[in-house]
Amino acid sequence: MQHKKLTIPDIRNRKNSTPIAELTAYDYPWAKVADTAGIDVVLVGDSLGMVVLGYPDTVSVTMEEMIHHTKAVVRGVERALVITDMPFGSYNSSIPAAINNATRMLKEGRADAVKIEGGVSMAATVAAIVNAGIPVQGHIGLTPQTATSLGGFKVQGKSAQAAKQLLDDAKAMEDAGCFSIVLEAIPAPLAERITRSVAIPTIGIGAGPDCDGQVLVIHDLVGLYDRFTPKFVKQYATINEPILEALRQYKAEVENRTFPTEAHSFTMKSEELDKLLQLY
Repeated sequence: MQHKKLTIPDIRNRKNSTPIAELTAYDYPWAKVADTAGIDVVLVGDSLGMVVLGYPDTVSVTMEEMIHHTKAVVRGVERALVITDMPFGSYNSSIPAAINNATRMLKEGRADAVKIEGGVSMAATVAAIVNAGIPVQGHIGLTPQTATSLGGFKVQGKSAQAAKQLLDDAKAMEDAGCFSIVLEAIPAPLAERITRSVAIPTIGIGAGPDCDGQVLVIHDLVGLYDRFTPKFVKQYATINEPILEALRQYKAEVENRTFPTEAHSFTMKSEELDKLLQLY
């Protein structure tokens, strides 16, 4: 495996080149697996709120939780670029707060970059964070943190006017200094047009095949998240059932005393056991 750490310029230079494979991870084991597989970008998504912490949405995730999980992910990565989500409320209250919280993500979390949801309305904030020396990945289309105001988890940009707004959002994020943009849940022809209209890589999730890369939630990819499976997810494995079967087998063997066996037990010298029996 190539161990050379990927950098922001490495990712930017993949525009119109080899597609970028981005994947979420929320802890050390999954980060290590993703990195070993050669994944280019590991995203510590605020989706951890729903996938790992059991929250009903992403809005509930805190800065402390994001930093905690980012630190764990960074420990498992040698090659991949690590991006962490700025959680809801950490960047949309004021520009000084946004810069301070983004700085914490790099200083405390040890992330390589942060991801911020929003388009034209967040451009000034993103520009200020970039000017503070912090790399930013943008995120437009379906933005989970503001899904309620978008009418739920629905495809965005289906009308001509809505599509034009997303084109404007993408250009605003590029102009603000983003090194890449996530395009989530938008029609494939629109994603292809956005990809052609900006000079930075686009990373699709439910945005068709013409983006400069793709991102998925790792638990969706391997069939570990059972609340729902979005249309845009391809399950490359379904490991939930084998795990359940292993746990059921463990429970049964504990109950019928077939585990542990001698092979899983430690011994002591017979003379020491004899001495113990004399003492008690």
